[in-house]
Amino acid sequence: MASSRSARDRIELPAQITACLFDLDGVLTKTAVVHAHAWKQMFDEFLKRRAEQRGEEFRPFDIDGDYNEYVDGKPRYDGVRDFLASRGIELPEGEEDDPPAAETVCGLGNRKNDLVLELIERDGVEAYEGSVRFVRLCGEAGIHRAVVSSSANTKSVLKVVGIEDLFETVVDGVVTEEKRLKGKPAPDTYLAGAAAVGVEPAAAAVFEDAVSGVEAGHAGRFGRVVGVDRVGHAEALRQHGADVVVKDLSELIADAE
Repeated sequence: MASSRSARDRIELPAQITACLFDLDGVLTKTAVVHAHAWKQMFDEFLKRRAEQRGEEFRPFDIDGDYNEYVDGKPRYDGVRDFLASRGIELPEGEEDDPPAAETVCGLGNRKNDLVLELIERDGVEAYEGSVRFVRLCGEAGIHRAVVSSSANTKSVLKVVGIEDLFETVVDGVVTEEKRLKGKPAPDTYLAGAAAVGVEPAAAAVFEDAVSGVEAGHAGRFGRVVGVDRVGHAEALRQHGADVVVKDLSELIADAE
């Protein structure tokens, strides 16, 4: 029976792993879809307005393609910049306090953030049950736990779903900005997460649902990069650096039903 085995024995990770670094959206919480819809609404409004002004055909933002390729997992302004570049659009950078109506990189990013907060307030947010069970088991096993997310709303979301106490530290969009860290796919934020809990990258596992995130884990030479496939892109996660891909973190618990 599972109860006869130690917590560490039930965790299906290499023995040298002493820390787990979790992305938030799509790994711990069901917020990836919220972000995707916010990106689509923001970009579609901008693209439609631009097309009408220029007498061009409106080509909407594609969640299946554009979201995964250009914005998923990245810091907000990087996502804006990369998607616009894919359409050959250049906008002024602007300032971080630009109003959400401003047609600047920062303005569009701020509009997207406002939409996310509106959607979360309206619809709420939930954690993945399998992820919570896995994180709790890691705690019982004495494995360090950190959240590493590009979202500036990470702490608020963790508090809303009631799991903020499961983690020792959070490296979020606020920390990224304060420390001037490069966002995913650069490994900087995950390296900061490992350092914050006092382990070397080789002793840490990264858990990511975004291609940019598994690229970050691979680039940082972490001991294990776990891809979490919530949207049917397992092969892309493997191709970009995931050592193993699961549909839910409960798959990494031995004897889990």
